[in-house]
Amino acid sequence: MNKEDFYILQSEFCKTLSNPKRQKILDLLRTKEMTVSEIAKKTNISQANLSQHLSFLRTKGLVSTRRDGIHVYYFLSSPKIEKVFDLISEILNDTLTSQAKTVKTATKLK
Repeated sequence: MNKEDFYILQSEFCKTLSNPKRQKILDLLRTKEMTVSEIAKKTNISQANLSQHLSFLRTKGLVSTRRDGIHVYYFLSSPKIEKVFDLISEILNDTLTSQAKTVKTATKLK
């Protein structure tokens, strides 16, 4: 695989994370594995919409499932997903802090 193909795959992965509902689902699954109904209750996402997002996340390899009787449990497919989520949050926090400092400095200059 060449670099251009890898960049395309990387871009698709980032698009998967770019949806706020999917971020909410992934953040929730950090704590423990859950069924669709448990996730729906905690996220206030309708089961139909939630199922679509979970299917998409599963197809992209971010979540996996485990069946126990009639229940299907969803969980993060890799602990590295938590690290990605945390790193993105840290970068965003750093950026917002820097922007706030810039605004504060600019306001003092007036």
